[in-house]
Amino acid sequence: ISPIDKAVEDFKLQEPGEELLYTKFAEKYNVSKVTLAQRCQGKQAPKKAQAVNQQQLNPQQELELVEYIRGLTKKGLLPTREMVQNFASQIVKEPV
Repeated sequence: ISPIDKAVEDFKLQEPGEELLYTKFAEKYNVSKVTLAQRCQGKQAPKKAQAVNQQQLNPQQELELVEYIRGLTKKGLLPTREMVQNFASQIVKEPV
C-alpha cells in the first residue's frame, strides 16, 4: 500500500470532533498535503483509478491486441506503433 493510501486511511480513522489537520498526516507519511486533502475530499482519484478510466481497451480486448502482436512477432514482423494503433482501433471500432 502506498504512503498516500496509508495517510488517507489513517486520516479517515480520526474520531469525530478531533482536530483534523492534513499537515500532520502529510508530514507523518511524507506525502503532499494538497494531494492528501484532495484524496480525502474525493476530489482526486488514485492514479490506478485514473488510468482505468482513461483506458480504451477492456482486458479482453487488450489480450486480443497482445495476441496480434505476438503473432506478428512470431512471423518475424515487428509491429510499428501505427500497426498497433490501427488494430486497436479496429477492435474498439473508434480511433485510438
